[in-house]
Amino acid sequence: MTRVTIVFIEFSPRRWSVAAQTFALQVLVAVLVVAAGLAGTFVQAQRAGDQEAMARALAVAETIASTPEVVSAVQAPDPTARLQPFAEQVRRDTATDFVVVMSTDAIRWTHPDPTQIGKRFIGHTEAARAGGVVEEDYTGTLGPSARVVVPVRDTTRSGSPVVALVSVGIRKSAVGEQVRAQLPGILLAGLGAALLSGLGMALVSRRIRRQTHGLGEQQLREMYEYYDAVLHAVSEGLVITDLDGTLRLANDEAVRLLGLPPDAVGRRVADLDLAPALVTALTDDAVHEDELHVTAARVLVLNRAPARWRGRLLGHVATLRDRTDLEALTGELDSARGLTEALRSQAHESANRLHTIVSLIELGHTDRALAFATEELQVSQLLTDKVVGAVDEPALTALLLGKAAEAHERGIVFDIEPGARFPRDVAPTRDVVTIVGNLIDNALDAVSATGAPGAARHVAFGSRVVDGQAVLEVSDDGPGLPPGGVADAFRRGWSTKEQGSAGRRGIGLALVAQTVERLGGTLEVDGPPGATFTVRLPVTAVDEVAR
Repeated sequence: MTRVTIVFIEFSPRRWSVAAQTFALQVLVAVLVVAAGLAGTFVQAQRAGDQEAMARALAVAETIASTPEVVSAVQAPDPTARLQPFAEQVRRDTATDFVVVMSTDAIRWTHPDPTQIGKRFIGHTEAARAGGVVEEDYTGTLGPSARVVVPVRDTTRSGSPVVALVSVGIRKSAVGEQVRAQLPGILLAGLGAALLSGLGMALVSRRIRRQTHGLGEQQLREMYEYYDAVLHAVSEGLVITDLDGTLRLANDEAVRLLGLPPDAVGRRVADLDLAPALVTALTDDAVHEDELHVTAARVLVLNRAPARWRGRLLGHVATLRDRTDLEALTGELDSARGLTEALRSQAHESANRLHTIVSLIELGHTDRALAFATEELQVSQLLTDKVVGAVDEPALTALLLGKAAEAHERGIVFDIEPGARFPRDVAPTRDVVTIVGNLIDNALDAVSATGAPGAARHVAFGSRVVDGQAVLEVSDDGPGLPPGGVADAFRRGWSTKEQGSAGRRGIGLALVAQTVERLGGTLEVDGPPGATFTVRLPVTAVDEVAR
């Protein structure tokens, strides 16, 4: 019992491959079609045989009825004597089964069986007596037959009256024998059709087996269901492209991160309105690891590798992770770290100044100690008052104070233009810190790498409200952007500095451009000499502008 059960499971159609199931179904359909075709052909051949037999019998009967000898004999005193030999000769010559000449009262004058002569004809003759033709399948003395009955007219008399009747018939068994004689040819044609169908089905089954890798129906269904569920459940964006750069798969997260249209799958990546750098990364043949890419609204981490099946390159698989919030937080952390370093250096310098003041007092130079302390206090207070008076946004105020301290520590002159004004709530605090922080960092790095030792280096910050727009300007006296580098300056990965760790070089200005575009503002660059970055943001709160 166990062995029988195992064999049943092994040969259960549900466990066959899709190719095997398709082949079995095709064979079944082909057998049914061939069988139906053979049956139809046989029936058609039999019908054609009946029609041919009826037509032959009619032709023989009409020929006999129009023969002058027959017209003369039927009006003789003994018609049988003259007609019986003639009818039998015609029957043999035409390969019919009976030729019966009879009176208008259906009394036989001829018959293949002489004992039937003088007896009444079995069948319908009414239409023939009226001058018509009778065609019917009827069972007579010789069995079932296809027969005709035609009138014999005396054309020499007025009105051509009907003087006798002629019936010619062919037995149904003879028709069947003719059809059966054609059966080998019919079967041979059916066998040829079956062989051709089998060859075609074998080729189709082979192709399906190659395309489905020999997997069964249940395996394919489970693979599709599980894979589809996984693709929609993963938190990373997944993108698969073929060798021609056409998008073949994008899960829900990839559609969200890239802002893809509903009909994206099947289109070329270059036609999906993505950033040029991202298009290049998704269509070239290189391997990409942890690359940062900036879109119109996001910062993405991209990894991309070839997709192979048994050594054959099918395309490339890319994963995408959203790093927008993390990058913004990292920028804020960098600003906080810079502020911390500035405070540390300020604390160090304050300690030095305090020691200087204490030493001057101990040496008896009280007046000089007081003058030194007052001067330092005035310089520090002047910078604080200048920043606080110019900026209403507390976070931006703290950022500028920190950058001023950092610039002082690096030997850079940091100026805030007179009359600078920046209202509160023009943009989210995080976005303002991202824009100003990255622009000032870029300016500090630019001037730090240039100039002779001891030469003055300057970075300036300005802000104002013009025509309903809040304008931010950061300028420096560094080398400026290289010729043709303005458009590249805001492209992800572009930098005039050496590549840093984690691929963060070249992301700052790209983040600035992305943030400004998202806020509906504009960004311009002037220079050289030096470089001036001008940001214009729309102001929506009139009362804030007035402040």
